Amino acid sequence: MTKAESSFVDEERDTLRHVEKIIRKKCCRKRKKRCRKRAKRHVPLTVVQKLYNVCRQVFKGPGTVPPPEDVQKLQLILDKMKPEDVGLSSDLLFFKAKSVAKGTPRITCTTIYKCEDFSLCIFFLPSSGVIPLHNHPGMTVFSKLLLGSMHIKAYDWVDLAESDNSAPSSQLRLARLEMDQVFTAPCNASILYPSAGGNIHAFTAVTPCAVLDVFGPPYSKDDGRDCTYYRDLPCSGSLDGAHEAKEGSGSYALLEEIVMPKDLKMDPVEYRGPQIVES
Repeated sequence: MTKAESSFVDEERDTLRHVEKIIRKKCCRKRKKRCRKRAKRHVPLTVVQKLYNVCRQVFKGPGTVPPPEDVQKLQLILDKMKPEDVGLSSDLLFFKAKSVAKGTPRITCTTIYKCEDFSLCIFFLPSSGVIPLHNHPGMTVFSKLLLGSMHIKAYDWVDLAESDNSAPSSQLRLARLEMDQVFTAPCNASILYPSAGGNIHAFTAVTPCAVLDVFGPPYSKDDGRDCTYYRDLPCSGSLDGAHEAKEGSGSYALLEEIVMPKDLKMDPVEYRGPQIVES
C-alpha cells in the first residue's frame, strides 16, 4: 500500500469514527429524552404545580373573568391546600410569636409565580399587622388563609346612577360592606371579582398568619391596574337609611382615596417551597 493510499484509509477510518460518535450522541440524547418523559409521567405533581396548571387554564388575561366552572376548579384546589404544600409549618418561629412588635408591624411577601395572566403570592402578617383597605381593579382574586387568624373587611362600590342620592363630596364614594369577620385556618378560600364579592378589602392579623393570594390578572400600573388605598368613613343616617330601604339590608360607608400609608412596609423574601415547572 502506497503512502497516499494509507493516508486515504486513515482519513476514512477517522471519518467513520466521527460519524459513529455523532450517532451514539444522538441515540444517547434520545434515550435521555425518553427517560425524562417517563420520569415526568411517574413523578406525582405537587399541589403548587397543580395550582399553577389550573391557573394556566382558568385565567385568560386582562379584561376577562373566569366562568363559574373554572372558578370551582381553582377553588377546589385552594380549599384543600395546607401550609405544607408551600413549604410552611405552624412550628416556624414566626407563627409562634405572641408578643406584638413595637411600632408598625412589617409585612413580608413572597412571589411563588408571576406572569401576564396571573400571579401567586403569599403574605406573612405578624400579630396586629395590617394591609389597609385597597382595591383590585379588573381583577379576580382568590385568598386562602393557610395559617393563623385574620380579620377581613371588604366593600363593593354602590352604583349611584341607580340612586337618587349622591356622596357629599366628589372625593368620597359610597360602598356596601360585603364582609366583616374573622377567619381562622383551616378554612375555605374567599373569592372577589372585579365588581363583586368585596373587591376593596383590608387584612388585619389577629395572630401571626400567612395568606395565599391568587391574582388574575396581577397588578400592573402600565395597564391601569395600579393599587389604590382608601379610608372608610361612616355614612350619614339619612344616606344609609335611604339605601337600606331601597336595596333591602346591609351596611354602607363612604370611601375616601388616600395615598399609600407611609408606615406600610412590605419586605420581599425568596420563595423556598416546592418549585413550579413552567409548561
